[in-house]
Amino acid sequence: MTTRTSAPAPAAEVVRVSVPERSVRHDLRAVRIVLHRELIRFWRDKVRLVSGLVQPVLWLLVMGTGLSNLMASGSGPAGDIDLKTFIFPGVCAMSVMFTAMFSAGSIVWDREFGFLREMLVAPVSRSAIVIGKCVGGAFVATVQGTVIVLLAGLAGVPYDPLLLLELVGLMFLGAFALTGFGVMMAARIRSMQSFFGLMQMAMMPMMFLSGALYPLNGLPTWLSVLTRFNPLTYAVDPLRQAVFRHLDASPALERTFNPGVTWNGWVVPVWLEVVIVVLMGVGLMGVAILEFRRAD
Repeated sequence: MTTRTSAPAPAAEVVRVSVPERSVRHDLRAVRIVLHRELIRFWRDKVRLVSGLVQPVLWLLVMGTGLSNLMASGSGPAGDIDLKTFIFPGVCAMSVMFTAMFSAGSIVWDREFGFLREMLVAPVSRSAIVIGKCVGGAFVATVQGTVIVLLAGLAGVPYDPLLLLELVGLMFLGAFALTGFGVMMAARIRSMQSFFGLMQMAMMPMMFLSGALYPLNGLPTWLSVLTRFNPLTYAVDPLRQAVFRHLDASPALERTFNPGVTWNGWVVPVWLEVVIVVLMGVGLMGVAILEFRRAD
């Protein structure tokens, strides 16, 4: 009897998959892609675009007009200044704050739907994803804030090209710092409800303790200390300083409505406030990068 030996089955063909090595060029491309995605998402979400404009416009036109009438009918020191002019820089800062925080919240949304995991396993560094999120969120927030800047005439702010460019640049720096803060908070949060609850708890004190709606001089000591530790304070004051440089305000009005930020009686210069905002943005983004490197 002859036995037949079957031939060995051919080995399965192994498909080689080549993954590009990580490089600065690929990371920069990832930053650009994430930024582009943020712009597309912002432009397609018309409800978010409109709702982000309604609240600042209400603060400027409704509350500003009401405060102006109150000061005009009382014995306040407003003089010939419109209170809408005073709160205009604060409204600009609040506009980019809300938009920047909601842009950072998209990370939690991506985590819930699984898109974030796909980005984290991509052959790019996680720092590139965080940088793209921070720059994209800041850019989107600045675009939203630019619309408020275009309403400067309604607040009695002159349409000076240099002033408008300065306001837009300062808003971008503030939006970058705020987006970094939001991304840092969103790095570990798992649900949208928790994120927006936490952001609401953080944004309201930041807004009311920033000098956006009232001058920082003459406050009680405990409240004055809180305003000096508020990061948004150093984003609002440069905007107000820029606006008042283009107004014909008396020294008395300057002392009342544009006192600046002081540390134990020393007036903090605008350039130092800008440096503080930039350092806060870079530092918060760095913490966010560390959080993402530890994330699952």
